[in-house]
Formats: sequence, C-alpha cells, structure tokens
Amino acid sequence: MEKLYWLDQIKLQDRAKVGDKAFHLSRIIQRGYPVVPGFVVPAEALRQFLENLNSSESLVADLPYSSLHLDVSNWRQLQQVAGRLREEILTATVPQEWVSKIFTAAREWQTSCLIFRPSLSVADSTQTMENISGLVESVFCHCQEDAIATALKRTWSQIFRARSLLYWRHTGINVQHINLGVLVQPVENTIASGLLKANSSGWEIEATWGLGIAIAQGEVLPDVYYIQNETATILEQHLGNKMLAYDVNDGSPTTFSQPLADSALTADKTCLITYVLQEAQQKQYALQPEYLQQIIALGTQLVAELGKTFTLKWTIASETPSSKLYLTQVTSPQSIIPHVYFIRGLPAAGGRTVANALVTMDSHHKPEHIPKGVILVVPTITPDWLPLLQNVAGIITEHGGLTSHAAILARELGIAAVVNATSATSLIQTGERLLLDGDRGEVYRIETETRDGEMGKWGDGEMGETTPIPPPAHHPTISSPHLPMIATKLLVNLSQSSLIEQVKSLPADGVGLLRSELMVLNILDGQHPNSWILGGRQAELLERWSLAIMEFARAFAPRPVFYRSLDWRSSDLPSLSDSLQSSPQSMLGERGTFSYLRNSSVFELELKALASVQQSGYSNIHLLLPFVRTVEEFVFCRRKVEQVLLTQVAEFELWMMAEVPSVLFLLPEYVKAGVAGISIGTNDLTQLLLGVDREQGQLAKVFNERHPAVMGAIAQLIHMSKSAGIPCSICGQAPALYPEIIDRLVEWGITSISVEPEAIERTYQAIGRAEQRLILAAARRELKEETSR
Repeated sequence: MEKLYWLDQIKLQDRAKVGDKAFHLSRIIQRGYPVVPGFVVPAEALRQFLENLNSSESLVADLPYSSLHLDVSNWRQLQQVAGRLREEILTATVPQEWVSKIFTAAREWQTSCLIFRPSLSVADSTQTMENISGLVESVFCHCQEDAIATALKRTWSQIFRARSLLYWRHTGINVQHINLGVLVQPVENTIASGLLKANSSGWEIEATWGLGIAIAQGEVLPDVYYIQNETATILEQHLGNKMLAYDVNDGSPTTFSQPLADSALTADKTCLITYVLQEAQQKQYALQPEYLQQIIALGTQLVAELGKTFTLKWTIASETPSSKLYLTQVTSPQSIIPHVYFIRGLPAAGGRTVANALVTMDSHHKPEHIPKGVILVVPTITPDWLPLLQNVAGIITEHGGLTSHAAILARELGIAAVVNATSATSLIQTGERLLLDGDRGEVYRIETETRDGEMGKWGDGEMGETTPIPPPAHHPTISSPHLPMIATKLLVNLSQSSLIEQVKSLPADGVGLLRSELMVLNILDGQHPNSWILGGRQAELLERWSLAIMEFARAFAPRPVFYRSLDWRSSDLPSLSDSLQSSPQSMLGERGTFSYLRNSSVFELELKALASVQQSGYSNIHLLLPFVRTVEEFVFCRRKVEQVLLTQVAEFELWMMAEVPSVLFLLPEYVKAGVAGISIGTNDLTQLLLGVDREQGQLAKVFNERHPAVMGAIAQLIHMSKSAGIPCSICGQAPALYPEIIDRLVEWGITSISVEPEAIERTYQAIGRAEQRLILAAARRELKEETSR
C-alpha cells in the first residue's frame, strides 16, 4: 500500500482505488460542502493482503486470482467456504507499516473512535456499488493500533460472507473485479443524525438523537419531516418513538449502556455506548428549527450537483463553541436510462451542467455575442475570449491541456469545462442538448424529455431539469470549520474584479498572482493597448488601468497584491491586432520582459498605473515580472520601475516569475540585480523543461508537473532562495491539480502557495496536514535523541 487517499485530494483517476462511496463524497467535499473528513485505504491494500496470506489451503492460496465458482445453491457448502475465507482473513496479520500509517493519519483528528466504511466499485462495469444495504457494513473501533488492524480485517472479510458471495453470483459480478476501498473517518459525539431523501415529488427528512446507527438498525422510529422542496416549506412533521441513542464511549456515565452485538456494525470492543433517553427528551424533536433549515438549505444547494433524486446522511456534531452540520454519505440513484458519453476529453474545471450547445468552428473570429446559459463548443480559446465567457454554462474545446487558457479561465470563472475533446465541433451541433461533466471530462447527449417530463438519469445521479442548469456558485458558501493555523502563506490567483467579494473573505493571505493580461481585457474595448497609445488615448487608458488595479489593492489591503505585468503572446490575442505580431505558430512568441525591450510603451503605462495606485495610498501592491530570460532583461525593467518612483515606497517589492529554466543557473545574479522574491510558474517551467507545449492536450500524459525533473527544479529554486535570503512562492497550477506535492513544498520550505479560488480551502487543509506531519516528525526525532542520550 503506497499511500492513503484523503477525501479532499481524490482525483477522477482514483475512483477504482477508493470505491464509489468515497469517490462521491470526495466530489462533494472538493466542491466546498461540509463533509466529515477522512481518508481511504485503497483497494490495492486488500489485494496485497490476500496475496500474502500464508495458508496451505488451495482455496485461500489462490484467493486473489480466483473467481470462486461456487455452487451457491448448496447452502451448506457456501456457508463453509465463506466461514473458512473469513477466518483466514481475520486471523492473518496486517502489515505493521500499514497499521502505523493509518494510526498516524487518524491521530490528527484527536478522536477516540473511528468508523471504517466499505467503499466498493466494480472494474469494467457501469453498475454503482453504493446502495448495498445489509451486504457490507461499517465497522467502529477505538483509535488504537490493534483495534485498527482488527477493524480493517473485519471490513475486508465482509465481501466473502455467504450472503455477499451469493449476491456476487446472482448479479454476475466476478469477485476478482471488486475494488474494496475502506473509508476511515472520525466519530464524534453528536446531537442528532439522520437522512434526507429527495425526489421530484418532495423531500423527507428523518432524525434521531445521537448517532444514526439507531435508524440503520431499526431500533428507533425517527422523527419525520415532509418538505415541499420548491419552496422549502415544511408540510408535515411527526414525532417519532426514540427510546435509545448511540454515542461515543468517552468513559462518562450514562443512564443505561450495553455492548453491541457483532452484527451491529462494530468490532469486538466497541467504542460506542447505547443509552436510554430521558422521558422528556423522548418527547422532543431531535432537530432544532435552525438545524432543520440548515439541512434544507444544504439539500437545495445539492440539487444543482446531484439532480432531483438523491439521499444524504447527515450528522450534527457536538463541537465547541457551536455545533456543526456534516454530511457522512451521499447516494444518487443508479441509471435507469443509461447515458454513455459520446465525447471524452480532459476534465479541466469541475462541475456538471445541462444546457444547449453553441458550436463555433473558428477560434480566431469570435462571435459578437454568446447567449446566456449555453455550452460553448469551440476548437480552442485564447484569453481575448474572456469577456464572452462570463455567462456561459460550460466550455468544450477540441485542443488544450489542463494548464491551457481555456482550463485556467474556466477554473477562475467557476465554469465546468472539458478540453482536448477531439472532433467536438464536428460531432456536436448547435442547439443539441448536452450534459457536460467537468469532473470526469465527459460529454453526454441528453434526450429532451422522458416519462413524467423528466430527463433520464445517468451515472452519479439525475439531472432532472428541462431547462439549462446554471453552473454552480463560483465558491460555495459552506466552509470547513475550525481551520488550523498554518505558517505557510496561502495566496490566491485572480484576474476578475467580479470575484473580489466572493474571494476576499476566503482564508487567503493576499493575491499571489493578479493576471494583468486577463484583468485588462475587460477595459480594452477589443483594442490592443498599442492602438490606444497610438490613437492618443493614453491618458484614458491609464485611468482605466489604475482603477482596475486599485479595486484589488483596496479589497485586500493590507494584504499584499502581486501584480504580474503583461505576458501576452501575439497568438493569444488574434482579435487584438498589433503591428508587432510574431508568427502565430510560435509556441513562445515575443512574450514576457523580452517584449518590453522591443516596445516599452505599454510596460511604462503599466508602471504609471501602479504608481497611481501607490499615490492613492495603497502600499500593498507589488510587481511580478513575467517570463524573464536574462539578467539584462530584469535590469532594464528595474530601471523603468525606479524611473516612476515605485521603489520610493518602502513596502514595494520587485519580484520575478521563475519559469524560464535559466533561472536555475542565474538566480544568484538576479538577486544581486535587485530581485526581492520569486514565484515559481510551474506551467511554463514544466513545458520548457520537458519540451512539451502545454496547449497540446494529446500530450497531457507527458506534460507532468510531478516529473522528477520538474520537482527537482522546484526544490532547487526553494533551496537557492533560502540561501539568498529571499521569499519563494509558487503560483502555477501544480499545487491545485496535484495537492499531494504540497507535503514536499512545505518540507522544502516554500514561503507561500498561490492557487485558484476554488482550490483555496482544500489547499489550506493540505498545508495544515503537511505542517502537522513535520512537527510530529521533529518531535519524534527529538524524543529519540533524548532517549538515546
């Protein structure tokens, strides 16, 4: 077992490793919804465990490779085989390394009780494996190493129960094809728990005191609320019969407690207690009105994610200073009318949307207007498309990778997108109704209507709308509670002032990358800046530019805003004609600081705009130079900066992007020339180190920010910055696309990490975990040294 998979870091390609239940929860938590944290012991761990079973019985020895062709009609034989298989698993030893890894991760929650939830999927099958009630069950255990090992084996062994083997045979599922991940989560004392069952005719909410096990085992008759989902009106409510409740066994006295039977979802020594409720509490509703409204509001938000039919399991944790609503399970119905995607590309920006297609065959000639709420289908997108994208529901491009302009724009704007969808403009017709899944990188054709006027169900759930579903909110309002304190600064990448109000309240220490080239597209009226200057409108453009920057400086003050000066390739702006264009076929073009040497008029105007912002009293604005190739280019720019007196403000800092590989050799010289800090641009650094054009989606497997050469370069830049005494940030897409590298960035000593708004919260959590691991490792080393003295 190589690693554990944290819910907030699970990616599309991990689905078979973590199972359907964990995968669907990961999609929800990564959209910002309140889910109990957790990690998954991947399916590969069970396979490795079975391969290493030391048994003389041929049935057991061949278990990982056997299809178990049993005569299921012979009940006695089925029971005997199932009993032997489970006994072998339960008496075997789980590798201590695995147990320690799980225990170490679980201790971060500082809880005494854990739940191990089976999360299954079937290889090469469209069948979902979430709703298999009674077949495999959750296991509770103390947060102790021996209890963890036992709980893990109990969870694994359930797929070899007699009833499980019977089910696999009757459904035609080959045991070899079953992927069983184990989702591990903390269990805390709760006020109430229950379910929300949603469908097109209305909602039903069930609630009971304490943990939801009492409902699952049928030991209580829960309170029931019937909700009119369109208006969130409570139509009826009925008090249940709730005599007992479950809670975490923390050693405190209770009115009554008893051990749970083995069939009651627990390990031998349970960490739970059962207690009888006081008579007065039995006569009360378990849900206070405020919590009931929170559940209704949460369900309303999830309709856009899951469709009209789904089931939620929720719990209200007894936290201090206030309680908190969490989701513990999300289930959507299995497809009734199966939709098979007809186009597949790269999942560039998450979210799902249903809308009519608008196909544009020529990327170089933008339409004057794009109707609101359509899915735009186009060969490729350049930055000058930005003003037209504000109101689209989704984007599909034939070309481009995960760091292409289309992908970056879609992620910042919160628009679901699929890139590198081959022949999309040929296969899709304008007006055709599509379902675009930006999480999977898939596009489906949707029948206009099915029975009862609802659209068919698909994959994860039901998209029951017959009008376009608007894209999800850019940044969900539900935040993870009690964020830990972190030492590494977390910054945000921005370009659109329309997002400032949503973003400025996020746990960010400032703007690590203000993309000027996208920001100014909203003020240029379709003309290149050179055209404004040559046309004698420089003063008007300067005022617009200054006000645009000032919006960000004002909103985030006193937090820093790093303004990156223009970094345009001529081919990026085909609609903004300019006499200085280089070949549109060039991968690099005359970009970055080199273009300032060729014609400094626009750069000088940018510097005057920054100076104007400073003169308005904002000292939190800094300059980040893009794509610097040589020390001479930097010195040229520094002198221009000094001429407009930006450096007269003591707080001002002049940084440069570290994205051209020459910086690996020249950083000490840059520092001598006056560089105050660097920001690593992983997108360009990767394409230049590996020789791969990042706009070419067909090369996505080669364009890998985790490549040893790229990671080695990043480590070298961090170490060189520390030696030179300057800060080192990273603002490329790598930390957001691959959160697992954050551990290494923090370990190497990165000063700050800057990501897109949608990735802020999960990056914050990842940084917190990374720092906690470093602290724990240091404490262990110190303890070991003291012991050895």
